[in-house]
Amino acid sequence: MPKSSDVKDYIRTIVDFPHEGILFRDVTTLFADPRGFRMAIDQMLHPYAGERIDKVVGLEARGFILGGAIAHQLSVGFVPIRKKGKLPGTTISEEYQLEYGEAIVEIHDDAITAGEKILVVDDLLATGGTAEAGIKLVERLGGEIIACSFIIDLPDLGGRKKLEDMGMDVNILCEFEGL
Repeated sequence: MPKSSDVKDYIRTIVDFPHEGILFRDVTTLFADPRGFRMAIDQMLHPYAGERIDKVVGLEARGFILGGAIAHQLSVGFVPIRKKGKLPGTTISEEYQLEYGEAIVEIHDDAITAGEKILVVDDLLATGGTAEAGIKLVERLGGEIIACSFIIDLPDLGGRKKLEDMGMDVNILCEFEGL
């Protein structure tokens, strides 16, 4: 991988995955490079230096990798938001729309205490559906989201605008045009 100061240089594009016509932005090459991975974590944290963050929420699945690393750096707890049926305890759920149907994500009902300051993280922001559902779950538990941080934005799909229209502060490390 490159010795670059730009996170985007560590991300590879896979053509026609998972379907023909899709340019899949693969962050596993970023995660595999120690310099690139540290740079991404540092850049996701930097805008919130000095702010109180009580927990980091990671959206399934690559948000778990990022969220765990960020929570470790902050010495705070990590909370996963998972697909329906994957969490063992009592959960609350939120349904959201996909381009081809619906999906449901869940969070443990005791994962966040009212008033806790939350940073929501994931690798990629596309339409914003998963992030919006995660935000709604955190807010239903009384968490106060200070920001949402992503490595990649696909601006043509409108996710950033959706989250900003919800009043969210959105941090993006890089953008890729197209789908």
